[in-house]
Amino acid sequence: VQLVESGGGLVQPGGSLRLACVASGFTITSYGMRWYRQAPGKERELVATVSSPGGSTDSSDSMKGRFTASRDNAKNTVYLQMNTLKPEDTAVYYCRAKNWLKEYWGKGTLVTVSS
Repeated sequence: VQLVESGGGLVQPGGSLRLACVASGFTITSYGMRWYRQAPGKERELVATVSSPGGSTDSSDSMKGRFTASRDNAKNTVYLQMNTLKPEDTAVYYCRAKNWLKEYWGKGTLVTVSS
């Protein structure tokens, strides 16, 4: 059982990135999926949610209009589309799967927004 994030990297301010989180060993449709991030010296914060089973999405207020989460059930993968990136978006981005029984975290992918 694991979650593996990918797609992070160095991007200039105003740029875009698309993160992916691939699940193995379980089916994401049975879990609520969330993206979190943790910047250096700061606490982990919620970025976006992809609910189960309907797949409805929501982003934290500070990221509405810029970040969008989605899921591809056939690929057992969730995505985070990040647009108009700012230096303060620099962080390690994590994927989490949770239902009433279990919780899984990925190891994260680093996003650096800098010119």
